[in-house]
Amino acid sequence: MKTHYFNAKNMTRLAIFSALSYVLYMFVKLPLPIFPQFLELQFSDMPALLAGFMMGPWSGAIVIVIRTVLKLPFSHTACVGELGDLIIGLAFVLTAAYIYKFRRTLKGAVVSLAAGVVSTTLVAMLINRVMLIPFYSWYMGFDNIIGLVRLIFPAVTQDSFYFYYIICAVLPFNLLRGLVCALVTFALYKQLEKLFDRMFPAARKAESSKEADADDGRSDASAVSNEKNV
Repeated sequence: MKTHYFNAKNMTRLAIFSALSYVLYMFVKLPLPIFPQFLELQFSDMPALLAGFMMGPWSGAIVIVIRTVLKLPFSHTACVGELGDLIIGLAFVLTAAYIYKFRRTLKGAVVSLAAGVVSTTLVAMLINRVMLIPFYSWYMGFDNIIGLVRLIFPAVTQDSFYFYYIICAVLPFNLLRGLVCALVTFALYKQLEKLFDRMFPAARKAESSKEADADDGRSDASAVSNEKNV
């Protein structure tokens, strides 16, 4: 990261978004009766998305990592559940923020958030299949896992478990979670960016100056190229 990244404005934003993400991760969980009881909606990816949109993809990733590390001492899953959440969250934030970094328009925001929702959903399906289900089957017993899923899908059997759980639970659950986070991020990120600009006008002035210098540099390079072509 460049030296000017570590200014008061950016550090304040990182601290706020990391703290908010941690609080949402620890204390705000919404069970839905249409999904197995251990699938609870939580929106801790949203502050990381906001950080990623405002400050770049690695800032969003830092928020995800800080949130996860702070949660580890309170883990009830030998940190396996947190590792899964880390990977799923990074897939969401890095995909969306990286695309938006190069397409900072209204359409770019929509496309990047949609790509993030798709990415996090696909990764969640994979992580559940290869890591979380095997772990919880060992930790709780496969029959107990099937019993919990059967409360929602009575027809589930050992042979059909992965279909019901991955396709009928994990897929729609993560699409819903991602969609809510994406909509809130889309609605808030510009307003929050303006708020931080008002809180740190000197930092915004410096950023504007750097952007203007970069534009001048690109214009000069283009002019030189045109002269050579002539």
